[in-house]
This record gives sequence, structure tokens and C-alpha cells, in this order.
Amino acid sequence: MTETIEHVPHSAWGGRFSETTDAFVQRFTASVDFDRRLADHDIDGSIAHARMLAKVGVLSSTDCEAIIAGLEAIRTEIARGEFPWSVALEDVHMNIEVRLTERIGPAGKRLHTGRSRNDQVATDIRLYLRAAIDACCSELRRLQQGLIDLAEREAATIMPGFTHLQTAQPVTLGHHLLAWFEMLHRDYGRLRDGQRRANQCPLGAAALAGTSFPIDRHDTATQLGFDAPTENSLDSVADRDFAIEFCAAAALLMTHLSRMAEELVLWTSAQFEFIALPDRFCTGSSIMPQKKNPDVPELVRGKTGRVNGHLVSLLTLMKSQPLAYNKDNQEDKEPLFDTVDTLLGCLRAFADMVPHIEARRDTMAAAARKGYATATDLADYLVRKGVPFRDAHAVVGQAVSQAIERGCDLADLPLADLQALCQSIEADVFTVLTLEGSVAARGHFGGTAPEQVRAAVQRARQRLLDAP
Repeated sequence: MTETIEHVPHSAWGGRFSETTDAFVQRFTASVDFDRRLADHDIDGSIAHARMLAKVGVLSSTDCEAIIAGLEAIRTEIARGEFPWSVALEDVHMNIEVRLTERIGPAGKRLHTGRSRNDQVATDIRLYLRAAIDACCSELRRLQQGLIDLAEREAATIMPGFTHLQTAQPVTLGHHLLAWFEMLHRDYGRLRDGQRRANQCPLGAAALAGTSFPIDRHDTATQLGFDAPTENSLDSVADRDFAIEFCAAAALLMTHLSRMAEELVLWTSAQFEFIALPDRFCTGSSIMPQKKNPDVPELVRGKTGRVNGHLVSLLTLMKSQPLAYNKDNQEDKEPLFDTVDTLLGCLRAFADMVPHIEARRDTMAAAARKGYATATDLADYLVRKGVPFRDAHAVVGQAVSQAIERGCDLADLPLADLQALCQSIEADVFTVLTLEGSVAARGHFGGTAPEQVRAAVQRARQRLLDAP
């Protein structure tokens, strides 16, 4: 790939100017270093535009065929890394247009009839984002599938559930993993919703007011796979809310991944030892040979701030712009592109890693026995015996105090001592004080009982199949 930075005298807009652009300004205002990734979409949009112009009689069939052949040849040049990118030509659009004219002659200069770089770039970004969302959703589904498979495998694995990072009640690992699935499934829906709103075609809005040529915007929209052309030419070129919406959905998805990452980091620590990650997703220490660092979850957690920052950047970019297009909007691409790259990378890393998580079941069960996780079960037991809940709460608090003094679990307290606290307690109390009894008691829809987890796994599999 070659790149030139010298002045190109036949600029697309140079006729009105009496002097060449300052070399620094040329570099400062150029976007080709980053918007060249839109090249394939730009070529698709140009081919659709040329075909439409030929259909309505603005462009001859001969010129149309030459343009299409030239653009496809340029596509091949770019794919092979042979395209002569020039900063002097500012952006991906002018680089391709000038190269097209070099290849096919005057016909290349007719391609831009009835459009502007304003509607051209708006179309390119929507085409790019539509494909990017498909890629992200594919990786997200792969991650969700991994969570479902792991949840089914660990449907009966007991672990402590936490509030305030303190042991609260026993749950199953499968149930916990399906909580992550639910978060991600809403994220999937948000991405698809945003994709639907982005799938409107701005091509034909031209600079801001449309064009005097008899174009057919429905034709170009159909050719490019859009649902419809955008309704208003001003809005078509002026707003980037579709990009902001994607970044908002991405920030929320990254927040969910970050929460998952935080738990994975905790669970792999020596203080928890709930799970083990495969060595290929971890690194060691240059000085401490015993270390196995969970770098993938830590990086995902860290990259969340990066995506959040891009969302704020785009919101700030748009907040003070009058209609219609402004050069400010050149700054929309780098945050958007990096958001896509970051999100896609994090999803791929997690989708690769999650199915290979190894649950340390004995450690999890031992942790669930600490912290009196079945205290609520004892309170519920007393309520079923006719004791008002607040009174039951007080009795259980006293029982916990005794267990703390003796250094034992609630299930290890003698029946006589429990009965001394409340005469309603009988020998059957110990069935509710076991971890297995506690999780089994949550056998309602959405509960943590193993049979409910297995049923939820089957529903989740079907939801993945039904998702668009």
C-alpha cells in the first residue's frame, strides 16, 4: 500500500480557491487514514447510485458499465493492498473517485451526479454499521450459547449467592450463569433494534436539500438492502443518532461484560477459588512464578471505560450542531470504529473462554456453608409454622448469634437449642437447613432449583433460535 501527501491540483472543490491548501491543514482535515475502512461500502453505494442513474436516464448504459467495472477493479486493488491512497484527496470517497477517473476517463467524473459526499458518507457509515452489528450479534450469540451449555452442566452446582458481596442465600451456578445470559439477551435485542433504525438509506439527500435530477431513492435503497430511504434530506445528512445508539448499546453491553469479568476475576482468586480458567486465557508474572493472572477478564473490564468514553464523545460531538452537515461529523468515525473493534474483540474473547470454565464444585459448596446462607430458609420454615415473619426474623437472628458463638453452622445447632428459641421448631427443621434443601425449595419459575435451571436452559436455547 502506498500513500502520498503532496497537493493534488484537481481537487473536487478547488475551483473556487486561489491558493493551495496549507500542508498541515491538508493533513489536519484529512480523514482517509481512518475512513478508508469504508471503502468496500463506498464502492457498493457508488455502484447502486450508478445503476439508478442509468435507469432514470441520467447516465448512459455505456458509462454505467464502465463505472461498475472500474469500481470493481478498484475494490480488487484495495483488497490486494495496491491502492495508492492520498491524504491530499482528503477521504476515502475522493480517493476512489479520482482513481476511477484515472482508470476509465471522463465517465468517472459523471458518477457523482445527483449526490454529495454528505449523503455518500452517511450511507457508507450505515452500511458499515449494519455489517458490524451482524458481526457483533454473531459473537454475542456464540457467548450466550457457551453460557447456556455451561449452565446446563452446572445446573445443580451449589454456590453462595451474594448481596453486598456478603453471603446471602445458596444458589446454583447454573442459575447465576443464566443471569448473565439474560443481561446479554437484552443487549442482543438492543443491538438489533438499533440496526433496524439504522437501516434507512440517506443516498439521494445530496448536500442537504436533495437534488434536481430525477433520481429514484427507493431503487438505491432496495439495491443496498435498506428497508427504505430516509424521509427528510436535512435529517439524512445531519444526524448520527444511529451511531450514538449503537455506542450506547455497546456501552451497556460492555458494562455487562465488565460485571461478568469482575466476578470471574474474583472467582479465580485464591480467596475464592470457585473456578479455573484455561491457561491459554491467562498470563504469568515476570517475577512471581506462582502467578496465573486472569488477563482476558481484566482487559475486558478495563476496555469498558474506553467504550463508555466513545459514547460521551459522540454525544458531545452532536449536541451543538445546527442543521445540516458540519465538518465536526468527521470526528464520528474513529470513536465508532474503535467501539466496534473493542466490542467485537471482547465478545470473541469471552465466547472462546466461557465454555472452558472449570467449576470447582467442592470449593463453592464449602463457601455456601459459610455465612449462614440458609437463615432465610429457617425464617420461612417458621412462617409456615404460623410464626409472624418479623417474629421469625428475630428468632433466626438469635440462632445465628448462637452459631457464631459456637463456630458452627445453623444446621449443626442441637434441636433442643433451636426449640428453646421457638417451640414451633420440630425435627423436620434440618431438611430446610441443608444447602440442597434450600435451592430445591426455590422450585418456581425463575428460581434457582436445579429442575428450574434445566427448564430455563431449554427456554434459552429456543430463544436463541427465535432471535432474528
